[in-house]
Amino acid sequence: MDVTPQQPPQSPDSTEPPLEPPGTGPAPPDPASPGPAPSELPPLSLRTTLRRAAMGAVAGAVLVTGAVVAVPEDEKKSAPPPAPGPVSRALKARDMGSPASLSDLTALIGDRQQWVGTHPSDAPSWALLGTAYVEWGQRSADAAYYSRAEQALKRSLDVQPGEKGNTAAWVGLATLANARHDFVTAKKWGETVRARQPKQWNVYPALIDAYNGLGDYESANTAVEKFTALHSGAPALIRTAQRYRDLGRREDAQADAQAAADRATTPAQKAECLYLLGELAWERGEPDKAVAQYSAALRTDRAHPSLAGRARALVALGRTDEAERDYKAALANLPRPEYMLALGELYESLGRDEDARSQYAQLGTALARDDGEGVDNAALRGRFETDHGDPAAAVKLLKAEWDRSHRSAAVADALGWALHRSGDSSSALQYATRAVDTDGQNASYMSHLGAIQQALKDYGPARRNLAEALLINPHFSPLEGPAAQKALDSLGGPPADVPQGMQPARAPDPAPEPRPVAPAPQRQAPAKAPASHVLSSPLTGQPVLRPGPASVRPPDGPHIAGRPAISVDGEVAGERVGVRRR
Repeated sequence: MDVTPQQPPQSPDSTEPPLEPPGTGPAPPDPASPGPAPSELPPLSLRTTLRRAAMGAVAGAVLVTGAVVAVPEDEKKSAPPPAPGPVSRALKARDMGSPASLSDLTALIGDRQQWVGTHPSDAPSWALLGTAYVEWGQRSADAAYYSRAEQALKRSLDVQPGEKGNTAAWVGLATLANARHDFVTAKKWGETVRARQPKQWNVYPALIDAYNGLGDYESANTAVEKFTALHSGAPALIRTAQRYRDLGRREDAQADAQAAADRATTPAQKAECLYLLGELAWERGEPDKAVAQYSAALRTDRAHPSLAGRARALVALGRTDEAERDYKAALANLPRPEYMLALGELYESLGRDEDARSQYAQLGTALARDDGEGVDNAALRGRFETDHGDPAAAVKLLKAEWDRSHRSAAVADALGWALHRSGDSSSALQYATRAVDTDGQNASYMSHLGAIQQALKDYGPARRNLAEALLINPHFSPLEGPAAQKALDSLGGPPADVPQGMQPARAPDPAPEPRPVAPAPQRQAPAKAPASHVLSSPLTGQPVLRPGPASVRPPDGPHIAGRPAISVDGEVAGERVGVRRR
């Protein structure tokens, strides 16, 4: 949403705000006391958290006081200084470009709420509060905080427009737009700040996220280079690692992620690095190492959202009961829609169709709730509709995303797969090829491209891409992984030029059942029921039949393999079908 800065109704307050109230730390907001209006206060859940944080601070102060009294007089001079309070720690983390712990972030929000209640003309504090709301909304999966963030940031600009130096509010608006997946608006705010303050390092993370969401990877790379030139340490290394990962350069990403973990200075920062290492291990097809990294992240920061990642890796290891436990725990703490989809697909892979339908219904409710808060979940909704609902509706959604310039590799892959599942494999090919050209180490992208090529009777590239997908990560999806293996088997297995010992890993065959001494009469096996489920689409609300992969037929038409492929932007890409960049 565009926010037009206005002239301030009064001059900014010149009084320097205290970082923490003296004494016991941030007190819980009270609607009965002077402060922000009730509409600006967090819901009861956060107020309760703040109250507990304040009580903990009081208890900590008592313990510290007792400890000081117990120290002998001759040892007081050598005693270390007291640890900084939670608000100070949160501000220090912000200045370093690192995430604060949830307890420190909670204390910061309570502190700034109290301050702006009595100092309403403090533009920087309004901007800080709005940005903290965005972070809380992202880390709690509560999009309602985005509306609160927008109000606080607009209030900051009302007091002091961005043109008069309040670029912090503009950066906050860019961060908010990224959280809502509105990458065009995020780019606009970020580039506005960069034009005025090119050395303001904290605008570059917002620009990087915006460019990645738009699929403008060249600009994203330039922004990463600028960010690392202005900022150093673990935050810069994490950004370069993520950039390498987006480009399929997993080895470079691994090196920088490990270096970031070695240089991390706070538990929250360390957990972020360990989580990234877990993601990289998972994408390499090493679920055991991924479980170890996710578990290490959780031991470092118990509030870190690594449970869902560990659950996905546990599925690959066949430990589905533990995976279900972790998914449920993750959703209890962080009800993200993508976790709901993952758990639903796990249930579906286990034949627990009723549980899957229930989970998909919860997903629909969560998506509708996010819609009301201005969050664009079209990519995730399109993925769901493609495989579990109405592929034609998914095509409509994802084409609209593409027309909005949201042209990331993820959107290209999702749109290509939706077109294929809706029966238009010819149109799907260019999008799937573009996704693989961007990240040729993504097993899901490779599998989708192989399936599309198989439907178009381009069997050689199809075999190669399906085999490589399963070589990269044979367990990339509990539903699509087995489907890719089945498709590869139907094509005769991996190509002959795949080196021995490098073929895709396969699950061990079950032990043979005892056979009767006399041969049983040959009977034709009953036809297997099609993989379909009647589900209620969260998009239309109407019952839809989810077809299995075998129900999709390639469209009639000329064989297009070997012809110059036309890129999505209309340029001739050359004969690159099935070819990928490493």
